Amino acid sequence: MKRIRVGIIGQGRSGRNIHAVVFNTEKLKEKFQLAAVADLDIARCKESCEENPGCKAYTDFREMLKDSSLDLIVNASQSPDHVPFSIEAMEAGHAVLCEKPLARTVSEADRVIAASKRTGQFFAVFQQSRFAPTFRKVLEVMNSGVLGRIVMVRVVFNGFSRRWDWQTLQDMNAGSLLNTGPHPLDQALQFFGNVDPETVFCRMDRANTWGDAEDHVKVILTAKGHPVIDMEVSSCAPPGQRVYEVYGTNGTLHGSHSELEWRFFDPADAPAHHLIREPLPDRAYCSEKLSFTTEKWTSSEQGMDFSYRTIKLYENLYDALVNGGKLEVTLEQVRRQIAVIEECHRQNPLSKLPLGV
Repeated sequence: MKRIRVGIIGQGRSGRNIHAVVFNTEKLKEKFQLAAVADLDIARCKESCEENPGCKAYTDFREMLKDSSLDLIVNASQSPDHVPFSIEAMEAGHAVLCEKPLARTVSEADRVIAASKRTGQFFAVFQQSRFAPTFRKVLEVMNSGVLGRIVMVRVVFNGFSRRWDWQTLQDMNAGSLLNTGPHPLDQALQFFGNVDPETVFCRMDRANTWGDAEDHVKVILTAKGHPVIDMEVSSCAPPGQRVYEVYGTNGTLHGSHSELEWRFFDPADAPAHHLIREPLPDRAYCSEKLSFTTEKWTSSEQGMDFSYRTIKLYENLYDALVNGGKLEVTLEQVRRQIAVIEECHRQNPLSKLPLGV
């Protein structure tokens, strides 16, 4: 079995705690080898190198890129560097997996895609929420047809929190839509269907942030023949909100990140009706008894583990790199997501803090 040699740019929250830690898991240790890590702070490379014998540490990622034995570069740098560093890595002869958000604009995303074509190097974007078991179950139920025609889907990744780090700054390609937003938006666009939205409505606000980027986002997507998408990412929301809600003509679904419940009826077993234009007798309202079936689903403990989705993405990545398999998260899908994000920012120009503040 081929073992892919990996180098990671960045050993911060993502580079260390999401990427570096998974290569020693049972599922991945025979497929991947963490061979190098790069960070401006050499001390941040220490843990990963101690856990992976032979792993080299660099303070300059460009020195790491000179190592032709590396099969894959994971770009876990800060958000503004996702585009330029990914291009540099491909031009140095490496396949690249880039953290989200890939870019702030479609033109930036197109630069990376063009670089992949020009260099002939493999390029993918890290969107692990596509592999979340609960999301996949929602999509399965929707596609089964038991809910009928899907009218609307709500996806809510909300909480109540305050934030004051670099990921609150517009100049750092930050804010809730670019930080958290790629996760629910990627899922929402799968619920929506393989088309570009005809209309995008977005409202942003700054609620509990010390920075100048938004931390409250509402997005509505529509297109003829597709369900309305209602998505929220907010830091000032009440607790206990449902993550998923699906509205269908034959039933509904709701649930959290770990549990789902859906309720539906079979139209073949429902009472037959015809339109009555006159007032109903005895001032009655329309009333009937439908026989509903209720089903429930709970994610496994393994499926709720933080690393589960990351491992699944890397397994898909390995299949694509080694066996020529199909990536689940395609560049076309990521580009569509960025187009929505760009339009949301266009509709909501926010004032910026002076540099250095």
